[in-house]
Amino acid sequence: VQLQASGGGLVQAGGSLRLSCAASGRTFSNYCMGWFRQAPGKEREFVAAISRSGGSTSYADSVKGRFTISRDNAKNTMYLQMSSLKPEDAAVYYCAAAYSVSSVALTHRSEYGYWGQGTQVTVSS
Repeated sequence: VQLQASGGGLVQAGGSLRLSCAASGRTFSNYCMGWFRQAPGKEREFVAAISRSGGSTSYADSVKGRFTISRDNAKNTMYLQMSSLKPEDAAVYYCAAAYSVSSVALTHRSEYGYWGQGTQVTVSS
């Protein structure tokens, strides 16, 4: 599956952004989808994940209540709505896909076999 992330940009602290991840090449609904981020000098970290059907989601503690992950299987697209952004949210955001036969939202980077190219999110204070 090929993944294309978009929607990043520069936003002031407290603002909002919506990231999108368009998938192609395989049956999108067979894949658990996730968002990860990597700030300069730091390891890539889990942000949010959503199960194949969208019925199950998981979030990193740092974004709970501020970010919302969703997917539209008819459009082969996943989204990350980010609100109340903080300077520490600044990073390159990557979307990822994991072939799955379960209804679990996977949270470990090693479980994802397909990655998009990343989109930069910059938050000014």
